[in-house]
Amino acid sequence: MTEINSLPNFQEAVIPHLDAAYNLARWLTRNREDAEDVVQEAYLRALRFFGGFRGGDSRSWLLKIVRNAYYTRLQQNRHEDTATEFEEEIHSGDAAAPNPETLMLQGADCQLLRRALEELPANFREVLVLRELEGLSYTEIANVADVPVGTVMSSLSRARKRLRESLTFHANERASIQIGGLPTKGTPTPSSAKVFSTPATSNPLQ
Repeated sequence: MTEINSLPNFQEAVIPHLDAAYNLARWLTRNREDAEDVVQEAYLRALRFFGGFRGGDSRSWLLKIVRNAYYTRLQQNRHEDTATEFEEEIHSGDAAAPNPETLMLQGADCQLLRRALEELPANFREVLVLRELEGLSYTEIANVADVPVGTVMSSLSRARKRLRESLTFHANERASIQIGGLPTKGTPTPSSAKVFSTPATSNPLQ
């Protein structure tokens, strides 16, 4: 009865964030069918526990449930690689200032970006998606991931570095195939649209 009575409010607060929920699930699972299963489970959990939602940022609340649903599924299916642990040893500088990694990511080729992102550990993928695709603040990401803000900053710094290295490697690999030679250190990454600034509906995964 509680779920039925709360359904209109649930639809108003949660349904608008379906794209964001699927976006996070898709990057985490790296599989369309698994992402759909995770989102379905997350929405069932959200409806079940909606009575405990006290208002505020419903998107972050839902994304936290999506994340928890993914890691529950991951524990049940140990064949997928586990994420590296968060660390707080490395902290980024000015959070508002764009760094070389961010500028490089904004001009990355869609296909290369997808490949490089999917090679990252799950915890790196989630912080990049939440920050760069969904535009969450450090505090919001910390709430979703249930970690300190310093850990979010550290993980983002490390994730951006790993992604930059992967993008450069794959760009060099592509260049070597095109010219029939060996990759050359320092070959620039191909540039196209600003992938990280596009909405969920134009995400290269969709």
